[in-house]
This record gives sequence, structure tokens and C-alpha cells, in this order.
Amino acid sequence: QVRLVESGGGSVQAGGSLRLSCAASGFLSRLYCMGWFRQAPGKEREGVASIDSPSGTRYADSVKGRFTISRDNAENTLYLQINGLKPEDTAMYYCAARIRVSWCIGPSILSNEYNYWGQGTQVTVSS
Repeated sequence: QVRLVESGGGSVQAGGSLRLSCAASGFLSRLYCMGWFRQAPGKEREGVASIDSPSGTRYADSVKGRFTISRDNAENTLYLQINGLKPEDTAMYYCAARIRVSWCIGPSILSNEYNYWGQGTQVTVSS
């Protein structure tokens, strides 16, 4: 059974850092594209970062230079390092997997391409 469990969210001041984790089970995450998405109250879900099987990455313009997506294959865990947090980064952050054909090439931050989602972890940034 595919399962994605996020952790690491919290309340921080602007300029701070967080590292979000997504523990995957029921499949080998390195074989598929994985992504991080976020949704703020009253806004649409937004893709922020993705990684493909060869570890190619893609980022939303709004987070380039501040967010880093990575993966620990031994732990089957996806990470999102967030530095220089801004109040506009406040949102629920979700981990997602695109489990279709194994060995995914071409990271995507389009949410409709992902078919498995975690429950999310809240990030709140105060000014």
C-alpha cells in the first residue's frame, strides 16, 4: 500500500529555515517522480519542487534559490530544505508521488500529474 507521511513543519519567523520530510512506503520512491506542493488558505495548490529518478530537479520561480529538494534512497524519504522563509510561504505543504511508469524522467510541478498524496504538514511564517 502506497503511503506518504510528511513531517517537519512548524511556526517560524521570517528568515528562518525548516526541513520537511516525506517518508514513503509501499513503493521505491527513487523509481518515480516525487514532488512538493503547497496550498495556502483561499488559494490553489501550487507546485514548488520536484525530482525525477536521475535526480533532476525543477522549482517554481517563487522558491528558486531558497528551496532544495532531495531524496535519501536508503531511507526512501524525500526532503525539502527551506531557507529564507517569508510570510508568503505560509501554507500546508504536501508530498506527492507520480507512480505510473517506473524510472521517471522529467520532473514536473503540475499537480494533476501526481496520483498519490500525503496528508500535509503546516508551515507558518511570521513577520
